[in-house]
Amino acid sequence: MNPSQRHSRPGISGLLLLILLAGMTTLTSCNRTENEINSLQQEVWKSPQNANGYLLLGNASARARRYSEATAAYKSALSINPKLDEALHALGAIAFNQKNFGEAEKYFQQHLERSPKDSLRLYDLGNAQMQLGQFDKAVTSYSNAIENSDSFTDAHYNLAVCYIRTGRRAEAEVIYKWLLVKNNYLALSLQKHLKNEAR
Repeated sequence: MNPSQRHSRPGISGLLLLILLAGMTTLTSCNRTENEINSLQQEVWKSPQNANGYLLLGNASARARRYSEATAAYKSALSINPKLDEALHALGAIAFNQKNFGEAEKYFQQHLERSPKDSLRLYDLGNAQMQLGQFDKAVTSYSNAIENSDSFTDAHYNLAVCYIRTGRRAEAEVIYKWLLVKNNYLALSLQKHLKNEAR
């Protein structure tokens, strides 16, 4: 084997070095997250009436997937400042991510009540309702989201899925044709739902 062949592919030592570097990067990231959470925890202990401190602690805990700690921090933030919208939305998102869709629906409904025409809030509520199998309620939420933001392709897509689930195929097909122009990826995904329902 000539020298150029020896260096044309990575050896075991090169691969081990890459694995070691990847592990160190992950460890460093975990340590940074842990340090951030500890630092924020210290801050809320020093200033227990600072709702924003609890909000930041909740965000850091949620990023680390420490959901019970994040939930406690967001609830503390809301007990200090009940108008803290971001904490209310975050509680809904955590419940949704943990597949606790009933709890998510409750928080998203409260979040929507603070701004009833907000398309993203309506969309979040519709997502929880769809996961609960409350397709008629989800249709209403998605329709209202679209009414306030006509180009909201994800809301159109989810609305069409709800239409399919409730036997309103013709309405789903209208959305499918609209999505062919607006978002081909979502149109193809919706086409699969339509084909599966036809079987």
